[in-house]
Amino acid sequence: MLEIKNLSIQFTSLMGTVKAVQDVSLSLKEGEVLGLAGESGCGKTTTALSIPRLLPRNATIAGGQILFDGEDLFSRSEEEMEKVRWRQISVVFQGAMNALNPVMTIESQILEAISHHEPMTSKKDAHRRTLELLDRVGISSNRASNFPHEFSGGMRQRAMIAMALACNPRLVIADEPITALDVMVQAQILTLIKRLGDELNLAMILISHDLSVIAETCDRVAIMYAGRLVEDGPVESVFNQPAHPYTQALLRAFPNIHKERQFVAGIPGNPPSLVHLPTGCAFYARCSQRMDKCTRTDPPMVVSGTDHKAACFLLDDIQ
Repeated sequence: MLEIKNLSIQFTSLMGTVKAVQDVSLSLKEGEVLGLAGESGCGKTTTALSIPRLLPRNATIAGGQILFDGEDLFSRSEEEMEKVRWRQISVVFQGAMNALNPVMTIESQILEAISHHEPMTSKKDAHRRTLELLDRVGISSNRASNFPHEFSGGMRQRAMIAMALACNPRLVIADEPITALDVMVQAQILTLIKRLGDELNLAMILISHDLSVIAETCDRVAIMYAGRLVEDGPVESVFNQPAHPYTQALLRAFPNIHKERQFVAGIPGNPPSLVHLPTGCAFYARCSQRMDKCTRTDPPMVVSGTDHKAACFLLDDIQ
């Protein structure tokens, strides 16, 4: 359904050209859930928001294609993209309080999406659909006339999910949907996302720092570092047999509640500047398994297992 080919995105800044995404290729099937993981600033959100073309003005598509049902979204006009957004591809933005309009009721915001993208729908039908959507995400219909500030964080996130589903999209992009929520509410939102995905056969891209969220929710996972894709494959394969040293380090840095309690092993150093990227592998300076050739050439994606790839010269040596 979705295919990203060699995507590169740059931002113009006072510091220089920020190479936010470099040569990223991903694919997504109908009904599949893909997790995007990596440290802050690695390009997860930029990659995802380039699909419905919601990037800020200082962003430039430096190369690549995004094919949705075989059609290149970059070749479409803004007017044509208006018909794609919400009806085909919708977004659950990070931070519901910032994404929702504070002076409009929850019902009116969902109604606005339906009336704008489906002008032939009657007010009566739109109102009925709105209440059904709220009920589906666990919000009572008598709360429809409430404003965002009258909702808790978890309820606002549920309202955002209802808005994203307003026009029956086929692909939903969820950007950190459980950030700043307590553990119990996180579990409820994740259960809701899984249930809706199964019921509606939704394809989904889930962006998260939390590897346990991706393990619980996603079919596939893509690991990004410094704007590049370093590993991609089925969740079970990537988590049980991580091939890239960065993925291995991420998993070591995550506490395992099933084993003896101990301090997690952090990743030393810091990610490189996206304005002044080093030659070769961007993870070289922090990698415990680095080799001399890692400083000269950026490793290509190599097959590590069934439908599992990673960008590391160690795989060449193993093969």
